[in-house]
Amino acid sequence: MSYSVGQVAAVAKVTVRTLHHYDEIGLLVPGGRSHAGHRRYSDADLDRLQQIRFYRELGFPLDEVAALLDDPDADPQEQLRRQHGLLTERITKLQEMAAAVETAMEARRMGINLTPEEKFEVFGDFDPDQYEDEVQQRWGATEAYAESRRRTAAYTKEDWKRINDGMDALHARMADLLGAGTPAASTEAMDAAEAHRLLISDSYYDCSHEMHACLGAMYVDDPRFTATYEAIRPGLAIYLRDAIAANTERHGQRS
Repeated sequence: MSYSVGQVAAVAKVTVRTLHHYDEIGLLVPGGRSHAGHRRYSDADLDRLQQIRFYRELGFPLDEVAALLDDPDADPQEQLRRQHGLLTERITKLQEMAAAVETAMEARRMGINLTPEEKFEVFGDFDPDQYEDEVQQRWGATEAYAESRRRTAAYTKEDWKRINDGMDALHARMADLLGAGTPAASTEAMDAAEAHRLLISDSYYDCSHEMHACLGAMYVDDPRFTATYEAIRPGLAIYLRDAIAANTERHGQRS
């Protein structure tokens, strides 16, 4: 089978101009030509294009992509291992960003007094300020909002790092329990949920068990929270919600 440049562009979701450029620089030269001189791509060409797109997604410049793919001593198995390592690094980075998003959304950035450099160091590329209008609209009239503003107004970079580290540890603990098949209503999971509630209470506002159950429901109902937890481990949003609900029941409150 051979494919026209338009067919390849549609399947690979790249532009025809991109394919022309790859041909011109020798990165992806089509294996054949039609009688009219038009480019025709083989299955092997499509495989190479898939490799090109993978490395480009990871930020590799075109010259480095060419060097990787055209190395005569390259072992296909070693390339797969390299790709696995690169993906693992990307996943780790995304998980770190997701944890920062979750912490920032939970904290709601109320009264935080950090320089732009410190914000970047604590929260990375995520800008938590974008949620402030929504926070004020939804919770601005509550005592919890006012209390959180009072507390976080005095927080330093070190305070936020401490909170982030504590939340990261709790997320990892919950993810490990989920991965081990531990029921959400188990003592271990409920204890982790209680530690989560106490961290919120210590850091932001007095989080009652009933309020904690509402937060747990929000982790599933709000796609932004769900995505944050799913990036840590698939199914974690629901697992955390259920563990919080079980812990709420354990303490004699209705979830």
